[in-house]
Amino acid sequence: MPIPLFLQGAGPAWRAVAFLAATLLALPSETDAQDAARPIRLFLDCKYECDMAFTRTEIPWVDHVRDRADADVHVLVTTRSTAANAREFTLTFIGLKEFASLSDTIVTVSPESDSQDRRRRVVTEALKRGLVRYVARRPGSERLTITYAAPAGTGAGAAPARDKWNLWVFRTRANTYLNGEESSRSINVNGSVSANRISPAWKANVSLDGNYGENNFTFQDGTKFNSYSHGYGIRELLVKSLGPHWSAGQRSSISASTYQNMKLAFRFAPAVEYNIYPYSESTRRQLRLQYAVGATHYRYEDTTIFEKIRETRGDHSLLASLDTRQPWGSVSIALEGRALLDDPKKNQLQLNPEFDVRLFRGLSLNLFGYVSLLRDQLYLAKGGATDEEVLLRRRQLATSYQYFVGAGLSYTFGSIYNNVVNPRFGNSAGN
Repeated sequence: MPIPLFLQGAGPAWRAVAFLAATLLALPSETDAQDAARPIRLFLDCKYECDMAFTRTEIPWVDHVRDRADADVHVLVTTRSTAANAREFTLTFIGLKEFASLSDTIVTVSPESDSQDRRRRVVTEALKRGLVRYVARRPGSERLTITYAAPAGTGAGAAPARDKWNLWVFRTRANTYLNGEESSRSINVNGSVSANRISPAWKANVSLDGNYGENNFTFQDGTKFNSYSHGYGIRELLVKSLGPHWSAGQRSSISASTYQNMKLAFRFAPAVEYNIYPYSESTRRQLRLQYAVGATHYRYEDTTIFEKIRETRGDHSLLASLDTRQPWGSVSIALEGRALLDDPKKNQLQLNPEFDVRLFRGLSLNLFGYVSLLRDQLYLAKGGATDEEVLLRRRQLATSYQYFVGAGLSYTFGSIYNNVVNPRFGNSAGN
């Protein structure tokens, strides 16, 4: 080892001390050795789909950290619905630091019939499988054991499964809400029925939904006021796959709504869609352009401000929609423009943005909402709305715009670890 210039004129004792110090500094530190033997640090990026406390309890052999910058492995979890209303989970493993060149993807499915407990176990088991290749490259991997349970009826000679429902999935739902006090009460009842069939070539959906609302008030002078509203809709969607980027389809509907002065509305609209990214990447990114041309026949409850009690109008629309989920966060933006074919001045433009972005360590920005410019309220009743209907929002009001905007910042600092689960005085099971 060469002697530094500033020590070349020093005595032998100083030279010996300097040489010993340089040698000690060059040795691996105990901290470095401990760091090499520590558990893998995992950052689980799962926005809504995971039970984080359950995962930390079931996978104690990694260090769960709260920031991506401290992790050895970043796991991004995305999800989408499958043909049978099951949930398909895509776990993207992104190696960091020493694992920078090591990435992987695991896809697992949880059927609609799964309980929440079963669903969180499906995701956690997939996470375990994906972590194996990273744990196997670190000291202590000899403590890793792997087992495999072969499913019954598999192997040579097994008969293929048959679907007696031919991929059709049906769902029903009914809800009622009651609340009240001495001077007021309200009732709301709603329900729906749907049928879905999804295959690689076709997507079909038929649904029926309805709602009924009632408000009753008693004022101090003893007078009473009652308000009622109802609506229903029958909707149908049929889509044909035309390759990895194109699809074509049509929508139709029959609906009614006291809120929108609609006694009956029948609509039919064919459309074509192009996705710049392949549909197979939809859990991570989509950029879709959709153009539709349609016609709607209206029958109104009351004469409109345009002196119409019924009419048929044609329209066309263009939708641009971006959805992406990346290690730095997620972005969802939809911009849709719509105009009448015979009167383009009657139009509508709506923007729906949502951003959830990690700016830097510990700091995240969240923006969400919608903005709509309205020039096509054909259905507004000529007589307007009473004060009671305005206060109870029982009638749509004339407006040239609507908006809702929310924004938030969050900053987290302190310990990088997120391993401990302590449910005392806290959350219910599974949250």
